[in-house]
Amino acid sequence: MKIILYALLIWFLYNLVFRFIIPIYRASRQMKRQFNQVRERMEEEQRRQQEASSAPGFQESQRPKAPPAGDYIDFEEVK
Repeated sequence: MKIILYALLIWFLYNLVFRFIIPIYRASRQMKRQFNQVRERMEEEQRRQQEASSAPGFQESQRPKAPPAGDYIDFEEVK
């Protein structure tokens, strides 16, 4: 009788480990890896933007444009 109980206990633990714990561990490790990749891409993009904004020609090209000349025509809905 004890042998059957031990066999069931071992079978249950085996299934718990290989069908539940290991897949969760792998999924969490993969999610962490993907999160780090996204974070690194965001940091790289921020560095590129900072480098572009500190470039000497950047200030001249980002100068506000003059408003377009001419009359403003109010929009009227036509039925």
